[in-house]
Amino acid sequence: MKKMIVPILALFFMSCEEELQKTVDSATAIEALTEYAIVNKVFQDAGNNSGDAVLSSENSASNSKMSKTSSDGPIITVEPLDFTTFPKTITIDYQEGVLCKDGITRKGIATIISTNWYGVAGSEHSTTFNNYYHNDYKVEGTHYVKNLGKNGTGDLQYSVIIENGKITTNAGKTINYTENSTRTWVAGSDTPFNIWDDEYMLDGMQSGISSKGVEYSLTIEESLHFVLLPRGIESGILDVSVGSIDNIKLNYNTKMITIFGKEYPFGN
Repeated sequence: MKKMIVPILALFFMSCEEELQKTVDSATAIEALTEYAIVNKVFQDAGNNSGDAVLSSENSASNSKMSKTSSDGPIITVEPLDFTTFPKTITIDYQEGVLCKDGITRKGIATIISTNWYGVAGSEHSTTFNNYYHNDYKVEGTHYVKNLGKNGTGDLQYSVIIENGKITTNAGKTINYTENSTRTWVAGSDTPFNIWDDEYMLDGMQSGISSKGVEYSLTIEESLHFVLLPRGIESGILDVSVGSIDNIKLNYNTKMITIFGKEYPFGN
């Protein structure tokens, strides 16, 4: 999202600066969206890591061994360490800091309470954070995922709720974030240990408050087709509001953005 949404919006906020001065100044609006992109990326990352940990734990529990204790990754523990007893507590301990394969340094602890394995319909997975950092950002809140089972076309669907989401920068600024969305896993579910071939259809909404108190919200009007490699949005329609600026529309089908009633083209 960070690479796709913010530069597009920034371009048109700047081009419409005179009108924007009547509502929220353009710099504040751009800053709010930039902060949204950061907090969204951090929580998407936390969700992906939690899902990966549950999948890894399933393999570990089937072999009755600790998931990972090597020096080049976090320590993942599963309690109770068997295949059938639930709920389970899965702890991902990055200790004083681990430089991960994606180039992000993580430290602290993420704790997941799972009612069943990730692929089981009805399973619930709640992640909380204890002095957890994504690079220099401290992460707080609850990330909740529920497996809704397969839809009519046989694709797994997951409800994703983020409550009291907050990141704190190393400068002490705080950005608040909430999410209520549905992810439909349309490709890559047959290779659960390789996230890079995954594709999702995203529905729902995200909202929050910037470090300067500007409220923002993003509502998916038409499902966004999101791919991980190369990361991007293939299709769908997104409605954006920042402060008193409403009805900004990003149409990924037509590659057009609508702002103040005017349409402009954008590229991927």
